[in-house]
Amino acid sequence: MKEVCHISGVHRAATATADGVDYSRGVTAAHPIDQAWLSTHNDASAGVGGSGGTGAKNYDEFPDETEITRIIEANPASMLGVEMPAHTPEAVSAGLTFEQALPAAAERLAALKEAGRFAAFGDVAVAYRISGGDEPVAYGLFCLVDTAEISSAADEPGKVIRNEDVFIEKVKQRNELNQRLRHLLSPVLLLQSTRGDELHAAIETAIAAAGEPVAADTDESGRAHEIWAVGGEAGEALTALAGDGDLIVADGNHRSLAAQVGELDRFLAVVTTPRSIQISPYHRLVKGLPGSASQLVEQIAQIGASVTETDGPPETPETGGTVVVYGQGRTWEIAFAPVEGSVVDRLDHTRVEQEVFDGLLGWDAGDKRITYVGGDYPASWLAAQVDAGKADLAILIAPVTVPDFIDVNLQRLKMPRKSTWFVPKARAGLAIVELPKG
Repeated sequence: MKEVCHISGVHRAATATADGVDYSRGVTAAHPIDQAWLSTHNDASAGVGGSGGTGAKNYDEFPDETEITRIIEANPASMLGVEMPAHTPEAVSAGLTFEQALPAAAERLAALKEAGRFAAFGDVAVAYRISGGDEPVAYGLFCLVDTAEISSAADEPGKVIRNEDVFIEKVKQRNELNQRLRHLLSPVLLLQSTRGDELHAAIETAIAAAGEPVAADTDESGRAHEIWAVGGEAGEALTALAGDGDLIVADGNHRSLAAQVGELDRFLAVVTTPRSIQISPYHRLVKGLPGSASQLVEQIAQIGASVTETDGPPETPETGGTVVVYGQGRTWEIAFAPVEGSVVDRLDHTRVEQEVFDGLLGWDAGDKRITYVGGDYPASWLAAQVDAGKADLAILIAPVTVPDFIDVNLQRLKMPRKSTWFVPKARAGLAIVELPKG
């Protein structure tokens, strides 16, 4: 096992703020990682996508699943080959299901470790920095979080607030992967909403004192992702701070529920800070309409929405209250009739899900004819998918505001599925956790 550098000075920085407050004053839900495997790829300039490294986009960030196969083919070391075993070139050519491809995922992970793509670290917190993108520099902390702290309703106690409905099939597959591999591969992104500013400063201080990163990778948008192992009292202090207060699930609702289904004591998380994230749009592509796009728009008007056709290609609405629909080369702006109710009831995502998918089409939000497209893909990409005949309709929705997101969580309500796209995203394949045997 690799020896961890116990950074001098970090414990002091992590135990007192400018006003003398002790960071470790509360009961924490976060802990150092007992058995971490950290990527050995350490060349942030290796090229877009972290050429040759284990780093990868998270498994649920692809509207076009053929892109997963292309990435794995170009870089067999990518963690996508382990996380999405049915999408490896070999599995696709053989027509394997997820379950049939699981043994190959275990073999691929073992081969990566054997080849030295990961190094073992014990009892560490892992400081994380993302820089070089359009967003401010982001900080986070890879750590383990108590599964018992997850709360998905107002009557469930716990520090980890899960706020979004899930697709059960995804939870099932994630649990099967965890159990077969006995490793946790992708982190749940948690927002430290109580002591975020203190955590931000503490991680920044720890990194400044830590020297060169253990690993560095460059993502598809040119952002540099870097990690540092922090052990001993310094690591304990950082995790004590990270887990003290309310932790909102920003990304990873399925992964957190899979930890509960699998009866894991703890799950892998990156605890980040409000200053480190932004919410981008989350759009929808629709195929298999029973009629034309214009017919659906007419039906939307008949249920009381205001519909205006506009010239030019579709653009993402800047603020909520208006949804943009594109199909048959035409663009419409749609404003649903006002409704009473909670902040969730008034969200554009809720109106589209309830009034268009459920009400007019009779589809559940998990219907395979609906593809959820995150903010990394611009409006022009969605329009091109429709123009190419790969979808009948694009629905563009303004990003949920941070105040609305916080309001939903404070009221212990649930967000509609796939309604918040947080950026920058924590990168998979930089830090993974080996589960205890048994």
